Amino acid sequence: MLTQPHFELPRALRHHQLQDGTAAALPRRQFLKLAGAGGLTLGSFAALTAGAPGTAEAQAPAAAPGLKPFQQPLAFVQIAKSGEVTVTVNRLEFGQGITTALPMILAEELDADWAKVRSRLGSNDMAYADPAWGMHLTGGSTAIKHSFTQYRELGARARAMLLNAAAAQWQVDAATLRTQAGFVLGPGGRKLGYGELAEAAMALPVPEQVVLKDPKNFRLIGKPTRRLDSRAKSSGTQSFGIDMALPGQLTALVARPPVFGAKLAAVDDTAARALPGVKAVLRVPLDRGAEGVAVIATGYWPARQGREALKLQWATEGVEKVDSARQLLQYRELAAQPGPRHFEADMAPLASAPQTIEAEFVFPYLAHAPMEPLNCTVRVNEQGAELWMGSQMPGLDGMAAAGVLGLKPEQVKVHVQSAGGGFGRRAIPTSDYVVEACQVTKAARAAGLQAPVRTVWSREDDLQGGYYRPMHLHRARIGFDARGRVLAWDHVIVGQSIVAGTPFEGMIKNGVDGTAVEGMREPYPVPMRLTVHHPKVNVPVLWWRAVGSTHTAYVMETLIDDIARATKQDPVAYRLALIGDKHPRHRSALQLAVEKSGYGKKKLPAGRAFGVAVHESFESVVAYVVEASVKDGQPVLHRVTAGVHCNLAINPQTVQAQVEGSALMGLATCLPGHAITLKDGVVEQRNFGDFALPRITQMPQVSVHIVPSADPPKGMGEPGLPPLAPAFANALAQLTGKPLRQLPFQMA
Repeated sequence: MLTQPHFELPRALRHHQLQDGTAAALPRRQFLKLAGAGGLTLGSFAALTAGAPGTAEAQAPAAAPGLKPFQQPLAFVQIAKSGEVTVTVNRLEFGQGITTALPMILAEELDADWAKVRSRLGSNDMAYADPAWGMHLTGGSTAIKHSFTQYRELGARARAMLLNAAAAQWQVDAATLRTQAGFVLGPGGRKLGYGELAEAAMALPVPEQVVLKDPKNFRLIGKPTRRLDSRAKSSGTQSFGIDMALPGQLTALVARPPVFGAKLAAVDDTAARALPGVKAVLRVPLDRGAEGVAVIATGYWPARQGREALKLQWATEGVEKVDSARQLLQYRELAAQPGPRHFEADMAPLASAPQTIEAEFVFPYLAHAPMEPLNCTVRVNEQGAELWMGSQMPGLDGMAAAGVLGLKPEQVKVHVQSAGGGFGRRAIPTSDYVVEACQVTKAARAAGLQAPVRTVWSREDDLQGGYYRPMHLHRARIGFDARGRVLAWDHVIVGQSIVAGTPFEGMIKNGVDGTAVEGMREPYPVPMRLTVHHPKVNVPVLWWRAVGSTHTAYVMETLIDDIARATKQDPVAYRLALIGDKHPRHRSALQLAVEKSGYGKKKLPAGRAFGVAVHESFESVVAYVVEASVKDGQPVLHRVTAGVHCNLAINPQTVQAQVEGSALMGLATCLPGHAITLKDGVVEQRNFGDFALPRITQMPQVSVHIVPSADPPKGMGEPGLPPLAPAFANALAQLTGKPLRQLPFQMA
């Protein structure tokens, strides 16, 4: 039997993986927290999702005893009589292209006709759990990395079953047969389509042992391939979770407190109840011990009108009211105090270093702000409950729903829907928006409303509803010599932990949240002492695309540039000298970006400068060489050249799209107004007019170049974001001579 190879997890989660490399799971204590008081029986979910009419799909798989649910092709491959192949994807599709990339991998080994391949999303069935984590999760840029071998084996097993079915029909040895583009070919010109064989094939035992293709024979993997959902998305016909429309469905909007954790003091709902279309106005418990009021109506607009008609008084006494300006002062005080250490090194050379740099960096709270606001549709009946939403953790969300609704986990079915972005907001340990939707539905049923309820967040709700990238403060004192050799680097990070108090708190080691320090020091062999403080603040925080690297990459790459400038060295040459031979992927990505950008060779227009940065996150390396200028006192990004090392690129078009999107999102973090701030406990930003995003006129030219590799693939959903801001900042520092120590940029 082929076993799942060992895939390294992101540093912060790596300790969760089992040692034998065949599977992985959370430690028992963390898993029980995930399962909740109701518990969870592995493999106890209902039968696999039924196939569409005309497909061959078994409900009682004839699986070999040694195979796990995620190794069963019957849960992932449906072949219609027409020969159309539908591949079930075990992740959330929210723009990263996984509903094309994973089917490409499976279809490669299946020898399917790509023109007849389709895809669909899975559910909270255990077959669709991440094979390396042992839980349902789309995150950490792991979808391809963790499921590459899994989907290859699924395709190979299905192909073997088709060959065996043809061999039985022709009464020949299966070894004499071969497959090509959706057909089994036999001696004497015999030919059978997969659709003709599917029913018989899927009734056969699933083989444990399969032989995978030699990569040199790949037809699909590694070839630029148009996404399967591109037509639907470009034509506006793609359906998302927010588009759910079940028979008799009602829509709910919730009035939430202005300060996190506040409760209701008084409710006057007279005007709301009198509005046409409003069916109920109900008090409901909310996340973090807060209370809210749900307005349930026949559609979004009457629900919104009803919510606006409410007259509410909030009890905010005893709840911390965060103020961003005051918080920064508190962080500065904390940075001067002793704290837990992540790295240790001798700091004595600082006192006698020939040259020194002292720097303070400030990074604000950031909202995820996906184009599709949060939503969840819940339908409850005597058998259990069904949920429809774009979930990054449908297993966890299903268990949270079961706890609220008083059901067993196996009574809750989560139908994963395509999502219009997420960036981590749909992978939340508290399942806040799912729990809220279930509380609303539960209250509606208690009030006599038995219809399905779709709870929708407005854009304002999404921006003000909490769970942000944490605010961080960095301080650095660096001593170095005339050659740029770092003698001592004393560094402090202050910021909330995103895993404290969650089922993932095992990531905290020696008092340090691993997600806050990922990306520090590497790939540069500098003697660093790193101290970390995690204050508790009444602002909900969560991972945000690229997590800790969104601030650590900026600090490391701008400071490395500062040292190069101070010692009058070329920033590329300085980096390559520091990297040496120990990090060949960094070197290759950086050299490719330099080569393709014309850095050091072409002459830039007057007033422009190059900026460089390279960073590894989630085991992929992205290097940027950018061209920037300053116009009317404002920074302008003209051109971005990326060198990418993600090992084997399954679909180069997807890699290109992810880097382009990441570069744009990285650019957003640099622009004035791209910050979440609080005053007297209230988030000051309400919509995109307050939380600035780049306009199409600000989008630079982006070219993406991939380092060729045949090694097992890594992730690309996040690694393109962290190095963009420091590369941009480094270009501006070349022009102005002033380093930028804050995001968004403060040019004055």
